[in-house]
Order: sequence, then C-alpha cells, then structure tokens
Amino acid sequence: MNTREPLHPGLRVRVAAAGGVERAMGQANVPTEIFEDRAVPAGASVRVMRGFYEGLELPLDRDWLVIGRGRGADLVIFEPTISRAHAAVGYREGGFFVQDLGSTNGTFLNGSRRERARVSDGDEIQMGRLLLRVKLPD
Repeated sequence: MNTREPLHPGLRVRVAAAGGVERAMGQANVPTEIFEDRAVPAGASVRVMRGFYEGLELPLDRDWLVIGRGRGADLVIFEPTISRAHAAVGYREGGFFVQDLGSTNGTFLNGSRRERARVSDGDEIQMGRLLLRVKLPD
C-alpha cells in the first residue's frame, strides 16, 4: 500500500486504484480509507487455537494485519480453506476489528459470519479450519 504525505496533520491516505479500492497483494479488494494516525496499543495479540500453527501468538502491532494463504499476507496460512487474502485484523477509531476481504468461505466471529466487526478480549475468529483467539490489553 502506498502512503502519501499527510493532507492534514495526523491523517494519512491509502492511495487506491480506480473505483475506490486497491489490490492487497494482488489478491483481494481492500477498502480505501482515510484514518487518523494513532498508535496501536501495545499488548494486543491473536493466538492460533486450532490449525497447523496451533499455539502461535502474533502481536497486533500495526493498524492492518492481513491473514491468508497468499505470499503477500502478513500471516501466511497454508490451508486450502483459507483464501489468499482472507481477512484482516486491525485497529481503528479506538478499537480492534476483524474484516473479511471477500473470502470464499467467510470469516466468523464467535460463531457468526461477519463482514466487519469490532472484537473484544477473548473473542474467537474462525477462517476455514483456522481458529484464532483475540487478546487485548486492559
């Protein structure tokens, strides 16, 4: 993703292709957003509870973490039930969220299929056979 000089102090813009979306890793459409440049709180993470990488804990230390089986994903999962750019976990407007990136099999939060939803400490995110548990700072 390209980041340009701020239009206004404290704001960044993700530059997108025509139609208001950009290609993330050449795989999935990711909405173009203008967002406040706020630091992601330290201590947040996701832990793989079920799947090949069971036990792996990954810090949520950036505003956008893409999970998928494509080489360009931040967390690459070699699992046929996961799309190349399946979903993202991120931080915006003072809270963490999960967003499906147009996956074939969907993204589930605590058992319910969701396109985008805010997550809380202890929530479970399922993508295909992969199950993640969210850990957020107090």
